[in-house]
Amino acid sequence: MDVQGIKAAVTDDAAVRAVDEAAFVNRRDPARTLGPDGRPAVSRRAPTWADIPDEKWNDWRWQLSNRVNDLAEIEQILELTDEEREGLSAPDKFRVDVTPYFISLIDPKDPGDPIRRQIIPLGRELSAFTGMMEDSLAEDRHSPVPGLVHRYPDRVLMLITTQCASYCRYCTRSRIVGDATQNFNRKEHEAQLEYIRRTPQIRDVLISGGDGLTLAPKLLESVIRGLRDIPHVEIIRIGSRVPVFLPQRIDDELCDMLQKYHPIWLNIHVNHPTEITPELARACDSLSRAGIPLGNQSVLLAGVNDCVHTMRALVQQLVEIRVRPYYVYQCDLVEGAGHFRTPIGKGLEIMEGLRGHTSGYAVPQYIVDAPGGGGKIPVMPNYLISYSDHKVVLRNYEGYITTYEEPTDYRPHDRTTCAYCQHPRPEPGQEGVTGLLDGNRMWIEPAGFSEIHARGNVEQHRLQDPSKWVPYGVGAIEGTAGAPLQVLQPGEAAGGANGGRDYAPGEEPRPPEGAPTGSAHGELL
Repeated sequence: MDVQGIKAAVTDDAAVRAVDEAAFVNRRDPARTLGPDGRPAVSRRAPTWADIPDEKWNDWRWQLSNRVNDLAEIEQILELTDEEREGLSAPDKFRVDVTPYFISLIDPKDPGDPIRRQIIPLGRELSAFTGMMEDSLAEDRHSPVPGLVHRYPDRVLMLITTQCASYCRYCTRSRIVGDATQNFNRKEHEAQLEYIRRTPQIRDVLISGGDGLTLAPKLLESVIRGLRDIPHVEIIRIGSRVPVFLPQRIDDELCDMLQKYHPIWLNIHVNHPTEITPELARACDSLSRAGIPLGNQSVLLAGVNDCVHTMRALVQQLVEIRVRPYYVYQCDLVEGAGHFRTPIGKGLEIMEGLRGHTSGYAVPQYIVDAPGGGGKIPVMPNYLISYSDHKVVLRNYEGYITTYEEPTDYRPHDRTTCAYCQHPRPEPGQEGVTGLLDGNRMWIEPAGFSEIHARGNVEQHRLQDPSKWVPYGVGAIEGTAGAPLQVLQPGEAAGGANGGRDYAPGEEPRPPEGAPTGSAHGELL
């Protein structure tokens, strides 16, 4: 074959490949799913909205403006039970508002529908239960300015609205969410930003609420831009259920705006596989193509997803739409959520059914958000069976037991030559257990520990030299003690417990045999 023939063959081959590539449609991609008519697949639409034009139905502003919220409206869409009517009729119920899109996903004849259970109130949600609190995570206790929660050393939660596209019946922030009178305004946004500006230890800001993606686009952008103007803010995160309740909101305008302010991460909130629709898949695809990594937070809910197989299907379908399962939360001790609660043992059973039974990146962390404000505590099955100074005994998900030989010649990391150890990010007062491991201190005392164990004594006696309990080589290089107790000098006890007699330290007469020898909290011991 001559040169021209070779060139023609190469050209023809390239043309064939181009045609093949253009014709290829990835049927495995949920964002490319087609309906029976050959157009992008769509979810069921309730008969109430059958005549609404597609351009309106797909308009997120129309969806927000036409949410259903009262008994009469919802009864036209769902066959309600008596307990649902009771819940919807309660005068003091947590706000009900559901987008037409999301309520259309519910089987109108099934009282146990998992989406229905999350958004339609029941009469039993008004029942109190032991441990119930208005603010079970004590967020407002850790709030230096309204709407800003600074619980962890290097990150803050920024609440910028109390409004959501729809309202979950187990909402952690039902104390303020849904209440327009509690909403945050620009002045409070600025106060939150100012706190972040003057707190350089903050490197990570989580925007939540309510749901920030329900804000007017310009107001949302003003908050994000304000954060991006702060040099020490490295990461902006958004927590949102809008892609689930209102996927129409994830349009080109929003994605173009968000990608201007990278790095941005976004966590969605899906609790059950039936919430993963073609519309959600396309919304997540748009966010991913805008360069936004996606995670998912679920809440373990009785009657919704308290099943190993349901949760396994959920995490695997999330991975299909390129969403990384991040957390599964134990249901909080919040008002109205008592009937959703499961034992923690149920969560451990589910985690046992995920680890090893599906891909590692499809396994979320199981979290108990500590009541009272202790923060997120991961809980997992115990895979560590035993260990010694040279061997660790482990088991896997199948019950296979193995050992790992520990090295006998390991040379510990040299903190004195490590630039990262010498210049760590400060975590004032919150070093916790890692501070013990780093050698900053040797123990952590509960609040009031010293006062309790002083047993009412406020005066240092001759044996109480605080330098005695300063561990050598831990903390400050030379070792420092806390402020010593005051030492009484001769004459200072006049008129006091010694009846006006002066004794030098150590010269006090011993009490008679059997007489009390000390006091605590004003009482003789």
